[in-house]
Amino acid sequence: MATIFVRHRVADFQTWKRAYDDFDSERATLGVTGHGVYQVDGEPNEVVLYHHFESMDAAKGFMANPRLQQVMVAAGVQGEPTVWFTNRV
Repeated sequence: MATIFVRHRVADFQTWKRAYDDFDSERATLGVTGHGVYQVDGEPNEVVLYHHFESMDAAKGFMANPRLQQVMVAAGVQGEPTVWFTNRV
């Protein structure tokens, strides 16, 4: 199983969270098999999340998908996210 961890700043957490939730079914069609969202303590607009995938190829394909980039921009993601691609051991 591959997992990506992502950290990024958003303009407004509630706006971002609505967009994230609205993307849920589409996210599943792009290979996400599980996910979780966290806010950094004391920084409500700093978001950390993870997504599970069946393979590293699926994880990398998800992050490269133009539709994901569109959703992130519309949701108010600011700047480039920090992304870690990991394999469970």
